[in-house]
Amino acid sequence: MGKAFASRGDLEAKAETFVELAPGVYAFTAEGDPNVGAIEADDFLVCFEARATPVAARRWLARLRERTEKPVRYLVLSHYHAVRVLGASAFDAHEIITHEQTRRLIAERGKQDWESEFGRMPRLFEEPDSIPGLTWPTLTFTDRMVIPLGGERELVLQYCGRGHTAGDIVAWLPRERVLFAGDLVEARAALYTGDAFHDDWASSTLDRVAELDADALVGGRGPVVRGADAVRAAITQSRHFLDELRRTVGDVHARRGSLAAAFHAAHEALAPEFGGWPIFEHCLPFNVQRYWDELDGIDWPRIWTAARDREVWAALRGE
Repeated sequence: MGKAFASRGDLEAKAETFVELAPGVYAFTAEGDPNVGAIEADDFLVCFEARATPVAARRWLARLRERTEKPVRYLVLSHYHAVRVLGASAFDAHEIITHEQTRRLIAERGKQDWESEFGRMPRLFEEPDSIPGLTWPTLTFTDRMVIPLGGERELVLQYCGRGHTAGDIVAWLPRERVLFAGDLVEARAALYTGDAFHDDWASSTLDRVAELDADALVGGRGPVVRGADAVRAAITQSRHFLDELRRTVGDVHARRGSLAAAFHAAHEALAPEFGGWPIFEHCLPFNVQRYWDELDGIDWPRIWTAARDREVWAALRGE
């Protein structure tokens, strides 16, 4: 009766697309699977995100090597989730950069997150035995870090506030006006908010992302977005998803309804616009549970384990 657990029923390979957004600025998208990117400097590369396994990462790197043989000096990880970070060993990067909160989260829950995401999204974990272990940063920062790329070009790594997780960062190219937003913004893909800080994300964090005034955006999932108006529309769409989730779950919580009633209210409100987009059905039970926790006063997200995933899914999806 219910849907297959999380994304376990999503077994079809996705078409991958290599995009050049500006000279030496690349993205690799895959029909709603996690996006990755790269930026050429004078004599090195900065890569953004690592995919779920070294095998999956090497397929992206093979496409990148058709354009450049420059070594990867920096691998930037927007946050700690397993599908973003566990392929890092394929890059042979000199440095792996995250926010300091991401290091904290890896230490606190990295192993549990790995098991959780592997259970939810097995297709993304190509040859999981190729993963050597947790990915640890070698450099962290708190607010802002600048990587000179040569000439007048630079890459700005920016913390915009708590959002998708406590430690999400974006990568901003001010000269090219290209933004790699990670999972703070999705383009025609549903948001995952199971480890989120919904109120911060929907307000000040997205405000800071919008203030960058990008002309092109690579979200965490979905196609590359081009043009200032389209970028603003993607940010607005992400904020609208959060606002509707907060409104519907908040209304049920305020009248002392049940978590299941909150899930059904959120689904009814969001499905007409977002229901056909990648991972919507997968994400929503976990999203609702997390915001319910916040309304109960639980500021720091509870750790998702494989067992807790199944418990929440069964409670809200009837399996």
